[in-house]
Amino acid sequence: MIKRDLSFRQLFNLSFGFFGVQIAYALQSANISRIFATLGADPHQLSFFWILPPLMGMIVQPLIGKFSDKTWCKLGRRMPYLIVGALIAIAVMVLLPNAGNFTFAQSVFLGLNAAMWFGLFSLMFLDTSINIAMQPFKMMVGDMVNEEQKGTAYAIQSALCNAGSICGYIFPIFFTWIGIANTAAEGVIPDSVKWSFYVGAAILILCVLYTFFTVKEMDPQEYAEFHGIDLKAKEEKQEEPSFIKLLIDAPSTFWTVGLVQFFCWAAFMYMWTYSNGAIATQCYGWDGASTASEAFQTAGNWVGVVFCVQAVGSLLWAMVLPFLEKHFKNTGAYAISLVVGAIGFISTLWVSNPYVLWISYLLVGAAWAAMLALPFTILTNSLKGGNMGYYLGLFNCTICLPQIIAALAGGLVLNYICAGAQVGMLVVAGVLLLLGAVSVALVKENDNK
Repeated sequence: MIKRDLSFRQLFNLSFGFFGVQIAYALQSANISRIFATLGADPHQLSFFWILPPLMGMIVQPLIGKFSDKTWCKLGRRMPYLIVGALIAIAVMVLLPNAGNFTFAQSVFLGLNAAMWFGLFSLMFLDTSINIAMQPFKMMVGDMVNEEQKGTAYAIQSALCNAGSICGYIFPIFFTWIGIANTAAEGVIPDSVKWSFYVGAAILILCVLYTFFTVKEMDPQEYAEFHGIDLKAKEEKQEEPSFIKLLIDAPSTFWTVGLVQFFCWAAFMYMWTYSNGAIATQCYGWDGASTASEAFQTAGNWVGVVFCVQAVGSLLWAMVLPFLEKHFKNTGAYAISLVVGAIGFISTLWVSNPYVLWISYLLVGAAWAAMLALPFTILTNSLKGGNMGYYLGLFNCTICLPQIIAALAGGLVLNYICAGAQVGMLVVAGVLLLLGAVSVALVKENDNK
């Protein structure tokens, strides 16, 4: 069967729901440290609260990949998981920012107040649901797009991802600008953050429904022909490869790109965790005392702004990537992008003007653009269709595991390497990206061995 090309509109529809999912993810990324610091978390504890999101992703995404590979029903193959994930996400997005409002908020268990425990469980369900809703989009590109168009498809997905990020990041400062309160009583999340999550939840479900009604997934026969799978031979064999077997048979790109991913995602974990404290101290004179102070909460809004600038930088760099790929291949473009991002992170050490931070985070966007598109392009071109979803789910561990390790080590790195200065963690992030750029040399494209 000829692997037909899809129109731009079809490629767009395939990933449009990702726009809404990314708004939810951006709200989580930009506001979780702010939320838990407001609820009473110590800076040296902050990274521990970030363990749950990647941990849940590492558990959920391989399972979603495995089960959806075998799900063929009237709703589709990946679509049922997309809808369920989105519905759970919108419920949690309404509850999470209200953690400090409940009457039990001041009771303490195992050193954490009840509001933080409620926030932790809400965060766990939020990230689980985001992962459930996010993974089908990556899989549908692998399912339905031919090798020649995969780069374009993931570039569209990257653009929608960044556009969603811009909206999610800018919501708190936008709602502050229109008059919604950006400060609240000690231990209570400001209304500007709450409304950001409410509106994000509404957009999420609308975008997911758009993709659901405009995309028709392949049936088993069409999918088998598209990917060159012999259904009769598969039925006769009836032996499902084990988790270990799949890892043993994984192409070398699975492991080498995974190594690059390790350094990249550890770096961004530190950005998400420590940008709020770093910007508050460097640019707004925060003394590290009250998180209910105007300086800390203003910095919290500015985190959304610079993360938005990072997303804009990512969109702009996505336009540069095709040129780099043409002249330096995917691997060369990958390495160059990570070096540019590293320069952005390291430069924050000397920045005290919040507007100058735009330059730093604009450069960081180059690394983010490459991370969103190139690993999946390189990997899926090395995979066969039979276990595409399972492999992409397993590959998500190369995103989640480094975040977990970085979160576990965060307090120690902050204390012993950065002497308690949160801006030092952004410099560490830059060093990690440089290590990732060096590791790209190990990646061999289109390697099925």
